[in-house]
Amino acid sequence: MAKELSPLAAAAEEEKAKLKEEKKQFKQEQKAQKKEAKRRAAEIARQEEALGEDGGSGFVTFAATLLIVVLWVAVVCVVVKMDVGGFGSGVLAPILKDVPIINKILPSTAPATETENPEIYGGYTSIEEAVEYIKQLELELEREQLASKTKDTEAEAMKAEILRLQEFEQRQVEFQRIKTEFYEEVANMDPDGLLKYYESMDPSTVESILKQILVQEQKNEELNSYIETFSTMKPKAAAKLFEEMDDRIELVAEILEGLSVEDRAAIMNVIDTELGAKLVKMMRPDP
Repeated sequence: MAKELSPLAAAAEEEKAKLKEEKKQFKQEQKAQKKEAKRRAAEIARQEEALGEDGGSGFVTFAATLLIVVLWVAVVCVVVKMDVGGFGSGVLAPILKDVPIINKILPSTAPATETENPEIYGGYTSIEEAVEYIKQLELELEREQLASKTKDTEAEAMKAEILRLQEFEQRQVEFQRIKTEFYEEVANMDPDGLLKYYESMDPSTVESILKQILVQEQKNEELNSYIETFSTMKPKAAAKLFEEMDDRIELVAEILEGLSVEDRAAIMNVIDTELGAKLVKMMRPDP
């Protein structure tokens, strides 16, 4: 039969068992914590390793990308230098020809290509040449427009002058008609009617007419005197004097008309041919 423990001993045993259980649980918890720490340490190590691998891969990617870019640039330079399809000379040369260093990649035949293919600039070897030609055309157009305006102005002036002359001609024709009618009327008047006509005129007008009549009579007297004088001269002497009077050729023609046919023919046979031709036209003008 087991020995029955006292209440005090039972409580001590119970407390001892409880402490033992708590100690066991503590050890389990420590063991679990150590295991978790190891797991975390391993996970951190894996992450660090992964980070190290990703850094190396990024550098490799950058290096590969840079290499590809360099290769493409080299290909483009070769294409431009070889002027494939006229890309270097026709497209890039006009833009990059003045850029230092970069223009070294342009094809060496770019200028010759521009000269041989003027169609690039519409038939001109450069844009500057086309612009200069446009300026010349603008100047020529401006000169033509100015000349056209001048011609228009001259044409308008000539039209105005033609109208003025036409009006003057019409007035002249009307004046001649009135003058002819007046002469016919005066010629048909008897002396008494003519005297009355002059008496009805304004005194100043009558005076002017009388002066004209006196002047004409004086001229007639002088002309008659010339005619009488030259009619007594030898033909050669008269012809010589007429030649010296070339500045008064109208008077010479009037004198010759007043001479007799024989005297006039004798003088015209020995006078200067050119002067004689002029005198004949004046004495017998063209109809």
